[in-house]
Amino acid sequence: MHDLQNSPTLLWFRDDLRLSDNVALKWATDHGPVIGLFIDESSYRSIGAAARWWREQSLDALAQDLSSYGVPLLRRAGNPLEIVPEIVSEMKIKAVTWNRRYHQPLCEVDATLKKNLRNMGLEVHSHPGFLLTEPWEVSTAAGTPYKVYTPFSKAAWDIAEVNASKITTNSEPVPSNLTGPANVEMPSIPEIEQPFWAKKLAKNCAPGEKNASEKLFDFLEHLQDYPGGRDSLARSATSKLSAHLRFGEISIHRVWAETAAVGSEGTNLFLKELLWRDFAWHRLYALPHMDTQNVRMQFNRFGWSWDPSEKDKLNSPSSPLTPTKADQFHEDLAAWRAGTTGIPLVDAGMRELWATGSMHNRARMVVASFLTKNLQIHWRHGEEWFWETLVDADPASNAFNWQWAAGSGDDASPYFRIFNPVTQAKKFDPDETYIRRWVPEYGTPSYPDPIVDLKESRQIALDAYSAIK
Repeated sequence: MHDLQNSPTLLWFRDDLRLSDNVALKWATDHGPVIGLFIDESSYRSIGAAARWWREQSLDALAQDLSSYGVPLLRRAGNPLEIVPEIVSEMKIKAVTWNRRYHQPLCEVDATLKKNLRNMGLEVHSHPGFLLTEPWEVSTAAGTPYKVYTPFSKAAWDIAEVNASKITTNSEPVPSNLTGPANVEMPSIPEIEQPFWAKKLAKNCAPGEKNASEKLFDFLEHLQDYPGGRDSLARSATSKLSAHLRFGEISIHRVWAETAAVGSEGTNLFLKELLWRDFAWHRLYALPHMDTQNVRMQFNRFGWSWDPSEKDKLNSPSSPLTPTKADQFHEDLAAWRAGTTGIPLVDAGMRELWATGSMHNRARMVVASFLTKNLQIHWRHGEEWFWETLVDADPASNAFNWQWAAGSGDDASPYFRIFNPVTQAKKFDPDETYIRRWVPEYGTPSYPDPIVDLKESRQIALDAYSAIK
């Protein structure tokens, strides 16, 4: 161990790309000068193109913010079990710290690294991460994880309040003693290949900690509009915080505390949405293969259309949006991705996703129901497309919500609940503002006929479910 008093502490950033309300950063600054590190890891599913684009902008902003305090942000790619010990030895690091994460195999990586570094004589400390409640803090009377949201939320609510109060009370916006080590050269920002639709994302997205704080402020100013407006497709009544939370540009505890302090009609409703995010992560913690395996085993017998080679096409500029085989399944999947199904609300949602890297939550439910039930295509194809194209693609929420929509997950929407896109449009986009914004040719001869009959395909889906029930 290096016993030099001024030896730096290494702060390993992951999904916590901010300076404010960052518990690991506070701990690091209390131990002297700080060096930041970010690792593009090879031990887990590769991040999707849209989320990678967001993360790169966020890392650039973080690097600039750190540099103003003289703190370098090192960038590496590969295996942390090799990279971190190398940096520790090279830069005479005396302590290492990070905020926790909650999915395998990354939890195992962290546990192994902590053990290895302590064996080297270093002080190593991890802190509560990006959840309101740690997965081991919330369990049933039998000591098992909750599988149903409502009792989970009741059990988690008070814990979330205490944790938010504790962390926001004990943290300071940016630690006043934050500084970097002397004589360390600031690393240059690496050039990362951009997805081919990045220019569209740049028009519609504003990554970074500063923008996250502004979004929260704007949302809380209009929180009273949230209950009545959150399902309106044409209005902008939702928080728009999901990608900021995905990359930790704002503390989930701060969002909870500041929302709770408003005391508006929308307060509890939005806090429940934050707990839904926690619930998804608690389920992933218990079910690490939730992104590839049906939670409810009976759906292993369900006859969804599936082609594993489709995943390999998602990095290509054009092939995901055009059918590559002359069969109905591939044509239907390509039409769904491109927003050319002839079902206006479905097409509007899918085009919003392609243009902005996001989609209104009501539209997400409709397009997911349409894919898995009306088109009888496996939810994994939808999950993989969202993983590639959503800026807020989250390992837990993405998989959990797709299984919820498909009926195959915990506390899922019942399979027989099939969203009718026409009815949903009349209810949540009565003036067709949302549809016409994203599908300008709607109502003209150039708009395609529906690729499937909604009533007939609904009945086929119900019959297929009856066969496995």
